[in-house]
Amino acid sequence: MVNILLRWIVYALIIVFVSWIIPGIEVDNFISAMLVCIIMALINTFIKPFLQIITLPVTIITFGLFTFVINALMLMLAGWIAPGFEVEGFVSALLGSLLLSLLSLGVSRI
Repeated sequence: MVNILLRWIVYALIIVFVSWIIPGIEVDNFISAMLVCIIMALINTFIKPFLQIITLPVTIITFGLFTFVINALMLMLAGWIAPGFEVEGFVSALLGSLLLSLLSLGVSRI
């Protein structure tokens, strides 16, 4: 239980950090970042697998690079749903999702 709570807090800090680095991604406060973590987890659990199956031919043709587009769209969807979290434009979403993925990879190793 403590491990899950610690990861949740670290992921929220990563989201705040990404909003500082990437122009076009805005987080109002830490509570909004924690809410974004929950929304992203739900999106990645329920919506992302469905999109990956639908876009499998395009993903194969692009040698997996289309996965970055799917991640950016999921971040934009979270920005649309979550109050206090905004993603302005696809380029910001793409850069933000790349940075988020890289930083989250380190956290998942803990």
